Amino acid sequence: MAEKPLEGIRVLDLSHTLAGPFATMILADLGAEVIKVEPLTGDETRQWAPFVDGVSAYYLSINRGKKSIAVDLKREEGREIIYKLAKKSHIVFENYRPGVREKLGVDPDTLFKHNRNLVYISIKGFKPGSIYEKLPAYDLVIQGLSGIMLSTGYEGEPPVRIPFALFDVYTGMMAVIYALAGLYSGEKPYYAEVYLYDTAIFSMCYIPMIYLLTGKKPKRMGHAHPSIVPYQAFQDKNGKWFTVAAANDRFFRKLCEAINKPELIDNPKFRTNPDRVKNRDELVNILQEAFRKRSREEWIKLLREHGIPAAPIYELDEVFKDPYVVKQIVYQIEHPVIGLIKQLSEPGVINKYCPRSTQYPPLKGEHTISVLKDLGYNNEEIKKLIDDKIIYAE
Repeated sequence: MAEKPLEGIRVLDLSHTLAGPFATMILADLGAEVIKVEPLTGDETRQWAPFVDGVSAYYLSINRGKKSIAVDLKREEGREIIYKLAKKSHIVFENYRPGVREKLGVDPDTLFKHNRNLVYISIKGFKPGSIYEKLPAYDLVIQGLSGIMLSTGYEGEPPVRIPFALFDVYTGMMAVIYALAGLYSGEKPYYAEVYLYDTAIFSMCYIPMIYLLTGKKPKRMGHAHPSIVPYQAFQDKNGKWFTVAAANDRFFRKLCEAINKPELIDNPKFRTNPDRVKNRDELVNILQEAFRKRSREEWIKLLREHGIPAAPIYELDEVFKDPYVVKQIVYQIEHPVIGLIKQLSEPGVINKYCPRSTQYPPLKGEHTISVLKDLGYNNEEIKKLIDDKIIYAE
């Protein structure tokens, strides 16, 4: 196995739920030793349905490759464990509510006293000192505030929630970028904050920028594109959906040839993309009528033969029957409770090697004893910490 780029880097993970754990999972995949610090009751996602043999699928999705220790940070003896870990760590992640990290004694000023070379990454919902500082940053709240729920879907219809915590994932990725920048920064200690709300608007990219630059809200077009036509979904003769992405005039000409409608090529209403955007409804109706004459599979084969970007719109079960996904994305690791579990690969390769973690998502407190021994605690001290309910060991 090729050496992973972050081998030798230790991450002290004080985060919970999604954005932080997603970020630290990426770092674990890249070779970092991630020590996940959980309360004695465990990360709250361990209790989120659905369950596989009593283990949360949600938890399993974002915690592979880590070690778990369960510590009561409200107790002085528990905080002392964290301080010892901080001395041996390179990066710290936390996503506590405002004021909590200070109460627990794991704020940056405190941890920097123990290690001046730490990279400390704090994930927050909103900027401190802002009007929203104390507003709970649940995914639904952020999606609503970002404008995305009334940018997707169709005009006149209710808002549409992206069905997964999209901005938690994006924020986790931004946090990884800031953390890696911290490792290379000459300024230590290094402290960075990443905000869910700011990340949400930033990641929507051209949608908010269209408004800022034109003063006009992009219309809600469902699967269509505000700036390109045709660039959307169509239905076949059986009602199945597929995408057609004629993103430039060359693709549009090829499309007209593929569907045997060459007369559309020189029609002044459709000659250029701005023309097609202006006459969107008329053109889409013509194309949809044509696409209802064959099956989705026939159209995709034909369009691809003409070099036109096109693909089926999958149901989720179809995604995991696709040969690319089966071979390139899904892999399995052994879990002590469930047996073989499927995981999603990192979306890239490094020096021709995919940095896949083969360590299953840890059981609660599974590594408490081994981590404490590494910190210098002896068996008697560990037993006392367990008996005093300072730590939990699996």
